[in-house]
Order: sequence, then C-alpha cells, then structure tokens
Amino acid sequence: MKCYFAGTTDKGCVRSVNQDSYYMEPEGRFFIVADGMGGHAGGQEASKIAIEAMETYLVKHWDDSISSPQLLEEAFLKANDAILADQREHPDRADMGTTAVVVMFRDGEKEAWCANMGDSRLYKLGGEKLEQITEDQTWVAQAVRQNALTREEARVHPWRHVLSQCLGREDMGTVDLIGFTLQPGDRLLLCSDGLTEELPDEAIAPLLANTDSDKETLVKELVEAAKEEGGRDNITVVVVAMEGE
Repeated sequence: MKCYFAGTTDKGCVRSVNQDSYYMEPEGRFFIVADGMGGHAGGQEASKIAIEAMETYLVKHWDDSISSPQLLEEAFLKANDAILADQREHPDRADMGTTAVVVMFRDGEKEAWCANMGDSRLYKLGGEKLEQITEDQTWVAQAVRQNALTREEARVHPWRHVLSQCLGREDMGTVDLIGFTLQPGDRLLLCSDGLTEELPDEAIAPLLANTDSDKETLVKELVEAAKEEGGRDNITVVVVAMEGE
C-alpha cells in the first residue's frame, strides 16, 4: 500500500506559545507527534528535542536487523536521554518533558507499529469505525481501566491532564508498543490532546472520514473544529491515508 499524508499544528485560541511538534518522514515511513510541557521555553524545547532525536535514530537504524518494537523503544530511550542531557545543561528547563506518539511502516512486515508515551494519541479509521489504538498514560485513563471512573467522568475530571509517564524523566517508565494491521482505505490520525480535549471521538470520526476534502484541507478542518469548541490548548494533527493494494 501507498500512503498519503498531511499535518499541521496551531497554538489554539488561548495559549500564546505552541509547545507541540510533529514530523512526517518524506517517504512516509514514520510519523511523530509530541506535546511538550514545562513552561513556554521548556515545552517547546522538549518536544523539538524528542522529535529530532527519534528522527535521527530511526533513519540511522532503519535497515538494522532488529524488530520494529525494539527499534521504536530504543528511539524513545534516545529521545529521553537527549532531553535529560538538555535539562542538565539548562537548569531553568529542568522540569520540561513531552508526550510522544509514533507510527511506522517497515517494508516486509505485515503489521504497522506504534509507540506511545503520555496522552498524544493514534487513531485508526476503518470504514466508519474509529478505533483508538493507543492508551493514554494518564491518571484518569488508569482510573477508567480500573472502573473507578467512567469515560464521561474522565473527560471533565480536574486531574485529566496529569500524566503517569512522559519523556524527560529519569524514571521514564515503559513505552507502550502496539502492532496492528491496515487495509486500503484506512486512515490514521496522530494528534495531541489539544484536539481530543475539545472533540469527542464521535465528532472526530465523521471529519476524518470525509473523502471530499484533500488531506491538507482535512487536517485544517480538524484543527478549526477544535478551535470552534474553545481551542484551549495547542492542537496538532497528522493524517495518513492508506491507498492501493
């Protein structure tokens, strides 16, 4: 299959600085979204450092004889090390960190692979069914999984932004690694929580399924829909459409 893709980022309607970053590998081999935190300069730097470290490592080791899960996990470790090194060099950014979600496709493998840390998400749309591939690494998401909160309660809970794991920590935690299959016509959405904070899945699905819009228009429509609902955070979206046999 071939893939066609587009991405965009916006500071939203409230924030003065955009701390999100994203990367689309020119050949369509992998895609990254990161959402930084830790003050204006810190958040911007953390997401930027993470993406640069991952991009460098994935390109350098793409053809190595290691599995895709191992390659992704090592890329996350490199990103974490790079942020920690910057923290030591710039103590004023010592509390910075970032989420990250990555999806990649390697030739010869039947599955696509995703890695996630934090609450940036990967969705897959197949037909009209929208599936969240990643699980948020947040306090409220863990509470939902333990049946301590409903999904409706989690959407408005005051602790919904509290991350259980992120890049930029000595105790980084475990990278979530997920393999999944794709069919022609499927669409993927990588996004920061600036999108999902404003739009529930039921609102995202018809926008992502709109085949009348080209990919560049589609990502802008998703951002504008989130801004119309308040746009309280930075908003980043990357859409990948699978086409062909």
